[in-house]
Amino acid sequence: MKPNNEVKAWSKADRKASAIAEFTLRQYKQKISTWVILGVSVVALMLLMLFYIDSMNQEIEAVDNDGDSFDSDGDGYPDGQERLYGTNEYSRDDNPGNFDPPIAPDDPSKWINEDDFEWDQITGNPEDYVGNDDDGDCLNANIPNSQKNQNDNTKLCDVEVSPNRFVPGYSVNADINVDEDPDEERYIKEAVHRAYVLGYGKMALVFIIGIFVPLFLATGLIRQEMTSGTMHFMIAKPIARGEIYLYRLLGYLGVAWPIALILVVISALITGFVGPGDSFFRFQDLRVWLAILIATWMAMLVYGALFSALGVMWKYGIILAIPFAAWELGMGFLSMGLPESPLLKLSVIGWCMAIIDSASIATWPELPTFTALGSWGGGGSGEFGIWGFSSSLPGSDVLDYIGSSPPFPGLAPMANVGVSILVLLIQVATIWLIAQSIFKGKEIE
Repeated sequence: MKPNNEVKAWSKADRKASAIAEFTLRQYKQKISTWVILGVSVVALMLLMLFYIDSMNQEIEAVDNDGDSFDSDGDGYPDGQERLYGTNEYSRDDNPGNFDPPIAPDDPSKWINEDDFEWDQITGNPEDYVGNDDDGDCLNANIPNSQKNQNDNTKLCDVEVSPNRFVPGYSVNADINVDEDPDEERYIKEAVHRAYVLGYGKMALVFIIGIFVPLFLATGLIRQEMTSGTMHFMIAKPIARGEIYLYRLLGYLGVAWPIALILVVISALITGFVGPGDSFFRFQDLRVWLAILIATWMAMLVYGALFSALGVMWKYGIILAIPFAAWELGMGFLSMGLPESPLLKLSVIGWCMAIIDSASIATWPELPTFTALGSWGGGGSGEFGIWGFSSSLPGSDVLDYIGSSPPFPGLAPMANVGVSILVLLIQVATIWLIAQSIFKGKEIE
């Protein structure tokens, strides 16, 4: 029985691919520069992790935003407790101790952080958030109902989160004394954690590692073989130059992708164990880290194909690569500062960032509400603000800058991830077609 011609063709392609890819891997393993890049990457990113660990171990002083832990009349009862039971907080003779049976005074600390945000109990739609008057100082207040409905909706003592009209994001409009005394440590550490994961993933891994590893490892992928003479041995075999380019690229990925995998796994483990929360490990964050890994891999793939193509065009291809790296740096910051910009569609980094942003919304559907509540900060005395006019909680502004919405709001978050990956693969295919055409016309030295 004769072997199938199609099977024979595939087996020949497999042998050619494995031979060239294995040769490329062996070259990388023998180069000191490969191990230097891996070592420097690990050390640099682990130093950044030390700042994260330090921030998670810092104690954050609780702030009484609404002042109801104070005892205005000096009768031993905090103002919040007197408001709760309807006694006069400014009269020593009127307090819950006069009740039958008398009520003992609360510890003042009970009335600090007693009316927190319920951000961990909400859905993905920010407009579904209504807040909760945990300490009862709105519902039980001796004021007209009109004053308990200052946001002019149909509910008393609630919080309304609504989209801004002219700028991206959401605004908070709360009734008096609702969610006005949030738990600073709980919110700030969660905000810092999320901001760190997104910022570290976007800038440290996707941008710095995703660009500079290909810049140093892939630019000479074809050019070095053309100048050293080893390319003659490759083209002497019955194999197209386009295939050589493709299989060399696969060998490069065999080195570059494991570097990204090692860095992401170490980072995910550290933030998972050190991050805030009641569980011993933050398993819910693994989807974000998987998106960061995929985005980094895609960046390494596209930039690797691009920089190696520039190396084919000119022996000093790294000089040609620098303007592209500068453009992508600008697009990286633009993706966080102005994520709606159409310029991002013309970059590689914009689509890589979209993978992370989409996965973050899928993992933390309450992220827009969480950020908006932190920017509002309870509307209290503004202990953390400048000149006392801002009640925003630390971490919310950074998270608002780093976290962005998916590129196509009408699609589900994971559908946005799929579209972004597809666009990046199209970019790779386009670069490969152009690069192999250039490579075919080049004379081997």
